[in-house]
Amino acid sequence: MTSHRHYLLVDDNLQDRMLAQEAFEQLRPECVLTCVGSGREALELLYRPEFQPDVVLLDLNMPGMSGFEVLTEMKQDARLVHIPVVILSTSSAQKDVELAYILHASSYLVKSVSFHDFLEQLEKVLHYWQISHTVRNLTSRSEL
Repeated sequence: MTSHRHYLLVDDNLQDRMLAQEAFEQLRPECVLTCVGSGREALELLYRPEFQPDVVLLDLNMPGMSGFEVLTEMKQDARLVHIPVVILSTSSAQKDVELAYILHASSYLVKSVSFHDFLEQLEKVLHYWQISHTVRNLTSRSEL
C-alpha cells in the first residue's frame, strides 16, 4: 500500500519549510516534498503540465500573494481545481478558517509550535491523504 505521493508546500518561512522537510524525511521518506516560498512560485509550478502534486500544503499569511489568493486561483482553474489543498497556518482565527472552507480548502490545520506535535499532526495528514488516494484509486478501478 506504500505509495510515492507528491506534496507541494507553500510557505514563506524558511524555518517552517526546513522543519517540514525534516518531518517528511522522518515520517515518509518515500514521498516527494517540493517547497516554494511564495504563492506566485507555487502557481508557476502548478501551471506546468508535468508538475502535478497530489496535495498542496498552503500557508495563509505570506507577503505578495496570500494563501487565500493562491487557493482562489487554484479553485477557479479547471487544471488545478481537483488538487486537495490543506491549509497549514499559525492563524486560528475563526474568520480565516471559515474563509478557507468557503474557498474550498480540503482541511485547515493550525501549525503546532513544538516539532514533536508538528510530527504527529503531519503524520495524521499524510496518513489521511494516502488512504484517501488509495480508496479513490480502488473506486475508480471498480467503476471500469
